[in-house]
Amino acid sequence: MKNWIVVVDDDALSLTSARTMLAAEDMKVSCLPSGKGLLKFMEKNDPDLILLDVMMPEFDGFETLAALREQQKARSKPETPVIFLTGDSDHESEQQGLKLGAADYIHKPFNKDILISRIRNTINNSKKIVSLTEHATKDKLTGLFNKAEGISRIRETLHNSPGALLMLDMDSFKLVNDLFGHEKGDQILKGFADLSKFNTRGDDILCRIGGDEFLFFCGGLHGEQAVSALTDRLNQQLEDLAIQLLGENHGIPLGISVGAVMAPEYGTDYDVLFNLADEAMYRTKKNGKHGCTLYVDSDTSFDSVQDPNEELVRITKILEERNQGREALVLGTDVFSAVFQFVDRFNSSHDGKALLLLFILEPIDNPEEHVLFEASTSFGDVLKHNLEKSDIILHNKNNQFFVLLPMMQEPDIEGVTNKILSAWREMPVSAHFETKTASQIR
Repeated sequence: MKNWIVVVDDDALSLTSARTMLAAEDMKVSCLPSGKGLLKFMEKNDPDLILLDVMMPEFDGFETLAALREQQKARSKPETPVIFLTGDSDHESEQQGLKLGAADYIHKPFNKDILISRIRNTINNSKKIVSLTEHATKDKLTGLFNKAEGISRIRETLHNSPGALLMLDMDSFKLVNDLFGHEKGDQILKGFADLSKFNTRGDDILCRIGGDEFLFFCGGLHGEQAVSALTDRLNQQLEDLAIQLLGENHGIPLGISVGAVMAPEYGTDYDVLFNLADEAMYRTKKNGKHGCTLYVDSDTSFDSVQDPNEELVRITKILEERNQGREALVLGTDVFSAVFQFVDRFNSSHDGKALLLLFILEPIDNPEEHVLFEASTSFGDVLKHNLEKSDIILHNKNNQFFVLLPMMQEPDIEGVTNKILSAWREMPVSAHFETKTASQIR
């Protein structure tokens, strides 16, 4: 790629001379007549180097460089190297420019070879510095800021800019590594980082603070609706990414749980705000994941209860009312996972055994869509009516059913499986399917 040089000089003849010299060396050149023009230009452009005349009316080179550095710092942009141009041989002036951060000083009239050599040396040195800086401040995998750099920048920004501090944790990410390997896991993390950059502003601060944990400070984000909209976009795009990388039937409930807190509403101290965002994220996890919670002051009021025994009876009746069925229990993925883990821990502590069954319906003769739907519904009904109330069913995919029999001292795998398959074969729709099974005792 061509090096892009911006020349700033109020002398039209000097601009023309510089443009001719640099263009002859296959460089891209932009010419500006004033320091204020440069500041406006730099709001939307990122050249490789600036040649800046010292003596300009209204806004001289020193004032321009100082303002440029403040502008780039405020926008978290890297410092563009600047070479001062001057017809003055005053050494004090030269020292002042170097103290302000100028990379070099070139005296007019230009010697073409010296000018080109210094430009190229300055650009090469700048790129080396940028590379070393990125290595020290960026997360190697995702390209986001690493934990130390991200937190440092957020601490500084909190004192100057209102916005939202977001704690993000990826739901079920461990399953990607376990089932598809760490290479796919890395692709998911990298892809999510790219999605995050696409959905936020350039001056927002995004960092990876752990394996699948991220921390954002979004200065333009205000209120629950805005946080929720960002979360929904990230979850939808992450789901699309997972299908692209893992396949349409990957089956992992991958998503993002977000906790957010507004600043300065809850202060500007990073440690306090981080804990509040983390607390809000934990609430999201408890409430089903794949969503967001905006931190608000906790309700510290207490309900007055006259008789604890009456309150116990009341709560028990409500819970009983919510589970009056006499069939096996069908649960969603997140609740099933929690119950499964509890049963596993309980049996490990009490030497119990649980039986796991997997049923897969494989179409034989390419049945129509309504037949597939009828089969899925019918097989679910068969399971509910032929298992015990204590058994739990997860309808994992349209054609997959996972069953947990949590309390079996001597599990009769064949007996349970045959009972279910026998009842299934009585359904006319079963003729269109081959039924595959797998089992495991834990």
